Amino acid sequence: MKFVYLDNAATTPIADEVLDVMHESLKHSYGNPSSTHQAGRKSKALIEKARKTVAASFNVSSKEIIFTSSGTEANNLILFNAVHNYGVKRIITSKIEHHAVLHPCEHYANNGDIQLDFVRLHADGHVDLSHLEELLSNSDDKTLVSLMMINNELGSKLPVDEVAKRCQEYGALFHSDTVQAIGHYPLDLQKTPIDFITASAHKFHGPKGVGFAYFRNGYAVKPLLLGGDQEKGARSSTENVHGIVGLESALQLSLKQLEGDIAYVKGLKKYFVEQLKAWSSEIRFNGNSDDVDRTTYTIVNVRFPVQNELLLFQLDMMGVGVSSGSACQSGASKVSHVLAEVLNEQEQSNASIRFSFSRYTTKEDIDYSLHQLKSQLKI
Repeated sequence: MKFVYLDNAATTPIADEVLDVMHESLKHSYGNPSSTHQAGRKSKALIEKARKTVAASFNVSSKEIIFTSSGTEANNLILFNAVHNYGVKRIITSKIEHHAVLHPCEHYANNGDIQLDFVRLHADGHVDLSHLEELLSNSDDKTLVSLMMINNELGSKLPVDEVAKRCQEYGALFHSDTVQAIGHYPLDLQKTPIDFITASAHKFHGPKGVGFAYFRNGYAVKPLLLGGDQEKGARSSTENVHGIVGLESALQLSLKQLEGDIAYVKGLKKYFVEQLKAWSSEIRFNGNSDDVDRTTYTIVNVRFPVQNELLLFQLDMMGVGVSSGSACQSGASKVSHVLAEVLNEQEQSNASIRFSFSRYTTKEDIDYSLHQLKSQLKI
C-alpha cells in the first residue's frame, strides 16, 4: 500500500548524502575522540571540523557550539545554566512552548529558584510584544526570555529581531528554541543577537540522537552530565561522532538548497491550503497556519468541522502519516497544550491535524492525502 509521510515537523527522512557521510564515519572513524592515538585523533578532528562548520553557518565562533544528544537536552542545558550559573531569578516564556522548555521552567519555579511569568498570546498564538515589554519593564530581577522561533504545532513565527532588541534594552538574556527553524531559515547571530539557541539534526534531514546548543561568547557552561571532560567540560559523554558528522552534512545540504527548498515547499503548502479552502468554508487553520508569511512554510494545522477521534488512525490505515500535535505527546488522549491555549472548548472538540512538509514531499503526495481525507470526512 502507498504510504505518504506528512509529519516532517516530528522528524524528517535522512538525506542520502547524509547517510553516505555517516556510513563512511561508522566504518572508518571508529576511534574514541578522547583517545590520544591516531584513531582517536581522527574522530576528534571530525568533531572539531563539524563544530567549525556549524559555527560558521550562524556567524559565530566554534567555541560557542556544544554538541548534545537532542534539542531537549540543549534546552535543558541552557535553562540549567541560566538558573544555576548566570544568576537568573525570573524567566519569561509562553504557555505554548515545547515541553522541553516548559517543564524545566516549571520545575525551577516549583523549587523556588525563579519567578515564572507567561507572556500573553494573541488569538492566533503569536506573542503579544507589548505585554512582553511590559513584563520586561516591571522588574529589576535578572531575567531570561525563552521563546521559540517557530512553534512546532502552529508554525507561528516569532519576530526574533524585535524580541532580541527588547531584551537588550532591558538587560535580559534571550534564549530561543530554534529546533523548527534551523535548516529551514537563515540565521546570523551577529545580526540577530540571541544569547542561546538549540537545534536537533533530525528536523533537517539529519540523524536522530544529535543536536547542539549555542552559548554566546562569555557564558561559561556548567555540565548537566558529570563523569568526563568532553565538549570542553560542558557535557560529559563520549561524543556521537557519526551523528555529529551527519548533523554537519545535513546542515550544509539544507543551507545550500535553502532558497530552492523554501520556494518548492511553500508552493506545496499554498496548493494544499487552496484545495482545503475549496472543499468547505467551515475548515479552519489553527494559528492562521494558512498564512505563508506569518507562519512557517513547512506546517499547516487544520481544524475540520467534524468530531472524529479516530481520524488519525483512519488516515494511517489509508497510508497517510500525520499527527495531531507534538510527537512527544503522541500517546495523549487530550488536546495538546498548544491547541488548548488558542482554541475554545467547542473548537477543541473538532478534529485538528498537523500536516508538515519537506523537500521530499511531492504534489502527488498532497493529492493522495487530500483524496484519503475526503473519503474519511465526507465533506
